[in-house]
Amino acid sequence: MTQAPNHLNTPEEIDEPLLYEHHRVVADKGQSLLRVDKFLLAHLQNTSRNRIQKAAEAGFIHVNDRPVKSNYRVKPCDVVCVMLNYERYDTTIEPEDIPLDIAFEDDDIIVVNKPAGMVVHPGCGNYTSTLVNAIAWHLKDNKTFNANDPEVGLVHRIDKDTSGLLVIAKTPQAKTKLGLQFFNKTTSRLYNALVWGDFDTNQGTIIGNIARDPRDRLRMAVFDPNSGIGKHAVTHWRVLRRYRYVTLIECRLETGRTHQIRAHMKHIGHPLFADARYGGDQILRGTTQNTYTQFVKRCLATCPRQALHAKTLGFVHPSTQQQINLNSQWPTDFKQLIDLWENYTTTNLK
Repeated sequence: MTQAPNHLNTPEEIDEPLLYEHHRVVADKGQSLLRVDKFLLAHLQNTSRNRIQKAAEAGFIHVNDRPVKSNYRVKPCDVVCVMLNYERYDTTIEPEDIPLDIAFEDDDIIVVNKPAGMVVHPGCGNYTSTLVNAIAWHLKDNKTFNANDPEVGLVHRIDKDTSGLLVIAKTPQAKTKLGLQFFNKTTSRLYNALVWGDFDTNQGTIIGNIARDPRDRLRMAVFDPNSGIGKHAVTHWRVLRRYRYVTLIECRLETGRTHQIRAHMKHIGHPLFADARYGGDQILRGTTQNTYTQFVKRCLATCPRQALHAKTLGFVHPSTQQQINLNSQWPTDFKQLIDLWENYTTTNLK
């Protein structure tokens, strides 16, 4: 049979919208029957059940290549896709001339001191001006480094509004060896954080699984280690300085989960200062005096992001096998915030 030319389409083909795959999730063999809107809600970030239901009504939710309604029950091995009528944003990493604060660099690795406000990698809503765009520019003359090759580049990540040290691998060998160190928990990472409230003891350990908060998909929540929900997470903390209403602490991570310190500290009643996602941008401790309220507002304006800094980073160099220990200074906003609380405590809380 002679095939019709490509420019001749049937009426059905003309009327059928052109859809592009944006997300694909394959149900596990042990998947229990579950509505597709609930199924996708558990697997997608930055969305809501209402948005998923509207997408299903518009014919954008497909299971095994066929559109389904939101009440479709996902079965084992079902292939669930979100199909939209526009192409996915091109996340090809292009070099951008963005200044970098480099703490260490050689032929294998770069360690940078990331400023707060910089996203580490292109993603939803942040497709340019990221750390990897800056790295691509910095290494644009390095013929062996391809910023779009997943075998090189970022070894770990920190949140957009967290400042501090990050290591980037220039070679596949370096990324593999460093990745194993992070996986085996042989790296050392210390964070400084200002949190709300005072502590009864000078140090402690938080053990609690971390998973996405079912009530707020942009936030993480802590679950019982025996619940089977989320990923195992351990944070060790110790007090560095007490300011009665807030406390400067040091956190040492055994694991590196999304929002780990932020979620763990919220869980024990000590949200990070100025952390809007976890309620730390409210006055949670202190007095009702107007002078105190104005002081806290000044602090929030000085450091309008979670008061968290990745201060130290230690690891074994992937080629020389020498121990690398790096320390970073507090960024200006964090230092000014601590100075404000130091002065307030000295002046008002004698």
